Amino acid sequence: MLRYTLDRLRASNNLLECNREVDYNYEMGAVLKHFNNKMPILFNKVKNSNIRSVGGLYGNRDILFDLIGCTKEDRNYKFMEALVSPKPYKVVNTGPVKENIITRNIDIMKILPVNRFNELDSSNFITAGVMVIRDPETKRHFTSVRRMQVNRGNIISALIGSYKLTNDFLELEREGKSLDVAIVLGYDAQFLLASQYPSGTYGVDKYEIDSALRGEPLELVKCETNDILVPAYAEIVLEGRIVAGRRELEGPFGELMGYYGKQAPQPIIEIDCITHRNNPIYETAFPCEEEHLTNGLIREMELYFYLKNQISTIKDIYVTEGGGYRFNAVVSMKQTRLGEAKTAIIASLGLNKDLKQVVIVDDDVDIYNPREIEWAITTRAQASHDVVIIPGALGSSLEPSHDLRGVTDKIGIDATKPLNTDGRFERVRIPGYETIDIRKYFPNLEV
Repeated sequence: MLRYTLDRLRASNNLLECNREVDYNYEMGAVLKHFNNKMPILFNKVKNSNIRSVGGLYGNRDILFDLIGCTKEDRNYKFMEALVSPKPYKVVNTGPVKENIITRNIDIMKILPVNRFNELDSSNFITAGVMVIRDPETKRHFTSVRRMQVNRGNIISALIGSYKLTNDFLELEREGKSLDVAIVLGYDAQFLLASQYPSGTYGVDKYEIDSALRGEPLELVKCETNDILVPAYAEIVLEGRIVAGRRELEGPFGELMGYYGKQAPQPIIEIDCITHRNNPIYETAFPCEEEHLTNGLIREMELYFYLKNQISTIKDIYVTEGGGYRFNAVVSMKQTRLGEAKTAIIASLGLNKDLKQVVIVDDDVDIYNPREIEWAITTRAQASHDVVIIPGALGSSLEPSHDLRGVTDKIGIDATKPLNTDGRFERVRIPGYETIDIRKYFPNLEV
């Protein structure tokens, strides 16, 4: 999983290796943030730890597509195929993740270089941990990235916001029972992407989606202290229980949109066992770019096929980085009838409560270029005709202005050119510009 990924990143010159000693408190986060979390970095010397750490692995779209084996053009179809045609996983007797087994005197901060990132963070947080639960009835495995605050010793607090995870725990808690979990660290891009398919919507075993994405069965081993299956080639696995009837304060924490999430009582997890490979590599992620990039890709897939079913000329969708990969979207289409762009606005804002803003553009606009989007809005939209505002809708607590009233105003902008305008909106074009090789003119220029 992770080690194969690092080999691939080295081979493609997409891995930086830092051999200077780096503190996992603040300093490592500062280095990752300098590269906007888009450069995979392996920290070979971590202060006060004999374990290496890696971050920034999956924050770059192009690198991620290469690791998964897809392109910008075919990604939505590959992701949807994994959803509609999941593949079986493979259970093996043992694997490298079992090379070391710790069941006594567990002190997470003495074992792992768990990061503290921002000035007002309440503690050190595990930010790349994929939490695994096993449905007690269907036996299916569900995975999601959760933030986890290290409280002390073997105790962590978890923000378990996902619908499936919360409901399973609360149902057991009413019976006085705890929920078994495993936390996986050190995985590949397919494993992360599979974790972002919404369990509450689809109910599909995430390991079967993973197997479909990778084109071969994911190899899994049984945990030491519960019946959950975990990847045999993961770097580190923490086994434990979300404890019924216990809460501890969690937060504040520097969240998705660059603000601090508030402090609140959250369930605790008691870690009963840690297994890890020899010379493990601790995986970290500066909050919260990497997880939310893959989350945004699944949102793009969902919105693409939802709109495509209504408007056949939808070309592409970008759920934007600046919008936290969930709040803002740009839709490219070729409008052939009046009203199609407005229909795309209504459908987009209605599909997912998190989406706050959508811009509809023609297919001659590069939706990944903010300058092009600004140009389209400026030259093709008039506010009195082309802006749709929906006040007082449901939103997301991850977006702080939502919390002022508990609702969100949503906006849609039709930035498509009017139909039948006798060429007035034809873009200027230089013949041959797309194929020009500027190095012929400036041989020493780095491009």
